[in-house]
Amino acid sequence: MKITKKVNVGGVTLGGGAPVAIQSMTTTKTSDVEKTVAQIQALQKAGCEIVRVAVSDETDALAIKQVVSQIALPLVADIHFSPKLAVMAIENGADKVRINPGNIGGEREIAYVADCVKAHGIPVRVGANTGSVEKNFLQKYGKNEFSLVESALYNVGILEKFGVQDIVISVKASSVPLTVKAYTLLAKKTDYPLHLGVTEAGTTQAGIVKSAVGIGSLLLNGIGDTIRVSLTDDPVKEIQAAKLILRSCGLDEEYVEVVSCPTCGRCSWDSMGLADRVTEFVRPYKKKCKLAVMGCVVNGPGEAKDADLGIAGGDNSCLIFKKGQPYKKVAASVAEEEFFKEVKLLLDE
Repeated sequence: MKITKKVNVGGVTLGGGAPVAIQSMTTTKTSDVEKTVAQIQALQKAGCEIVRVAVSDETDALAIKQVVSQIALPLVADIHFSPKLAVMAIENGADKVRINPGNIGGEREIAYVADCVKAHGIPVRVGANTGSVEKNFLQKYGKNEFSLVESALYNVGILEKFGVQDIVISVKASSVPLTVKAYTLLAKKTDYPLHLGVTEAGTTQAGIVKSAVGIGSLLLNGIGDTIRVSLTDDPVKEIQAAKLILRSCGLDEEYVEVVSCPTCGRCSWDSMGLADRVTEFVRPYKKKCKLAVMGCVVNGPGEAKDADLGIAGGDNSCLIFKKGQPYKKVAASVAEEEFFKEVKLLLDE
């Protein structure tokens, strides 16, 4: 993994070899403090480490003060079009601001934000995406990884000119190949920490697939310091998807892994249902172990030989196995109950 510069976001370290941090963004109107706080608390419970809120007007900016007093997560203010709102958000307690170089204004506006950022000692994310690349870069390169990266770095250069040193960069596109190309190019050109994501990824299923492919491929190549999975859905699902991406990339080992077979015509019991119920049950646990739910005994124990605990079904009975070895045979009617007893014993060890 590429070691980038360390940036502190309200107590969470990005870069410098720190674990990849999971982010999300609220869907509430920020000035509705009660709903915003409730959603942030739900996100934290799900495993979110940094939360972003939209600041679309002065009521949102002013509400940040009330929100941060009731939450434990670092809060990022998302700003478009108005440097004034960025300054208001910072003065009301934002731990970081995200500005979009294509719509925040020119050097004078960025200097205005930079002075406030420095005064409060917080970082800023320069977020470029294909929908707001500055015209001169589009005219020079077209809509591709070069215009995305150069637009972002140009505005990073302006922030640096005015003394800002704690910077995070993102170069998102709704196209997965373009996103990967842009971040790969950016990683070669800067040592600032990178915020990964596929923008406008879509509804749940499509969004998770696009994010997993895009974010996952970058992480596997050592690129990325923090991630946000963008879904048109409850943001809690973004956190769940992000955790699975990190786990699939081998970047989070403190969890209970559940493996299960796709089943076939040999399966004569509800292994699919049990796999779902086991997965949901173990979600809150922070323990490195592996469970297996297999449809039949033809090769179930063999395929899941490295599982700490597993179950495989037969005609009228199921075999519970430990470390790939048979442990006990139970009637199919009580198999789920017996398996859950063993799961609880394992997790409580």
